[in-house]
Amino acid sequence: LFSSGFQVAPETKAVMKWLRSIPFVLSASLHGGELVVTYPYDYSRHPMEEKMFSPTPDEKTFKMLAKAYADAHPVISDRSELRCGGNFVKRGGIINGAEWYSFTGGMADFNYLHTNCFEVTVEVGCEKFPLEEELFTIWHENRDALLNYMEMVHRGIKGIVSDKFGNPIKNARISVRGIQHDITTGN
Repeated sequence: LFSSGFQVAPETKAVMKWLRSIPFVLSASLHGGELVVTYPYDYSRHPMEEKMFSPTPDEKTFKMLAKAYADAHPVISDRSELRCGGNFVKRGGIINGAEWYSFTGGMADFNYLHTNCFEVTVEVGCEKFPLEEELFTIWHENRDALLNYMEMVHRGIKGIVSDKFGNPIKNARISVRGIQHDITTGN
């Protein structure tokens, strides 16, 4: 991911630097064109394989985060298969990104691999480029789901890693037994 042969735009480099400088733990990327919540990995383990399930070591956490959004969204949580995004109903309105379609260089994968931030991608509606008069409805369909998702920041382990004198320890590695993905403490 982001190998030396991959051209990175200046604005992308700036976001990458920003993400590494602030200890974000949760984010969402909002897109249009479908009605579903995807989670990492977005890039298939096998680069020639399309629609290949590619879970992270934190698969259960990512599914919980994606469901928190999907379950609070009035249309995504609608069980009708005849609506926009209806082909994801049997999956609960969520899907592993690479299983849907694989691509390299996504922010959700970057965040997971290079920062402490867990990111999902929210496809907020079936129109890739909605008309201005549709934005108010899209906002109201997504508002409570966004708030529910943001509340997920309070889930999990939190606290301060300190030395015997109570001084915070910068860049301490934290491991959870059974999950092959460590995180580090902030500054």
